[in-house]
Amino acid sequence: MIPLSVLDLATVATGSSPAQALQETTETSRVAEQLGYHRLWVAEHHAMSAIASSAPAVLIAHLANATTTLRLGSGGVMLPNHSPLVVAEQFATLEALHPGRIDLGLGRAPGTDPRTARALRRAGDLRADSFPDDVVELISYLLPRGGQPSHPFATPGNGYLPEVWLLGSSTFSAQLAGTLGLPFSFAYHFAPTLLDPALEIYRSTFQPSLLLESPRVMVAVSVLCAPTAEEAHWLAGSTALSILQRRTGQMGLLPSPQEAEAHPFTPDERAIVDEAMATHVIGDPSTVHEGLEQLRRRTASDELMLSTRTHSYDARVRSLSLIAESWGLAPAKH
Repeated sequence: MIPLSVLDLATVATGSSPAQALQETTETSRVAEQLGYHRLWVAEHHAMSAIASSAPAVLIAHLANATTTLRLGSGGVMLPNHSPLVVAEQFATLEALHPGRIDLGLGRAPGTDPRTARALRRAGDLRADSFPDDVVELISYLLPRGGQPSHPFATPGNGYLPEVWLLGSSTFSAQLAGTLGLPFSFAYHFAPTLLDPALEIYRSTFQPSLLLESPRVMVAVSVLCAPTAEEAHWLAGSTALSILQRRTGQMGLLPSPQEAEAHPFTPDERAIVDEAMATHVIGDPSTVHEGLEQLRRRTASDELMLSTRTHSYDARVRSLSLIAESWGLAPAKH
């Protein structure tokens, strides 16, 4: 079986707080390590009250101190929001502190609204047109050249190189990852219809680089596992209602399954939710195992990353535990 990893969004549920969400992410990293998951990533989001991971580098540093073997990283840092030098220095510092355990996943979207993006970058040009050049510039700060720092501005630099991934939900990012010779993580949970063409383009355009000799693919997928299919689908009601709320401009905290059960979904609303969640893998352990195995065979991916959003931390950890047991992950040895 290929490795499984975790994407954690530091979800803030109704009745909770950002502090509690971040503590739960910390506990999730410890559990994921104990269960045998390969890595855990957090994602950069801004101006979203239901997600507390607005500062990935800070959170990754904390998670790395709370664990010992688990790889930690960003899924991702939204590069249009930042100076490449700042990101390079942050993640080189993390790599220097936790050698061999840090991932830098780079994304092209701003991950927020234009007003917040302007406040983050404080620049007039908020487009992602410069993304390819920014990626190359960032990596150049980290690569050693003849034993000397590649750029005098990058401190630390000179080979403090995290594992760099390109993230994407489009064929543009797939081609860029192939051209630059970087590992590619596709957001199947965001753009399911583009999965197959994106992976085909990535593999067909791949050029070996100093960072990677052959194509390497990870697919991120929304997953929720419970002892019974009925409970799993009931718990997934939180995500269903959250999707509907976002589509109608209600950017609140993650609702509970009870709130979702009480919501009078119209036929049109139900159609919106069903379409958005059609590719989610939800069910009991055998159903989820088969769904993940089908995705692995379809994509020939080297790794799957599981995104599980539940109102309850206990339900989220139980889902990870059931999947780890079903998949045959080896518990970590200390």
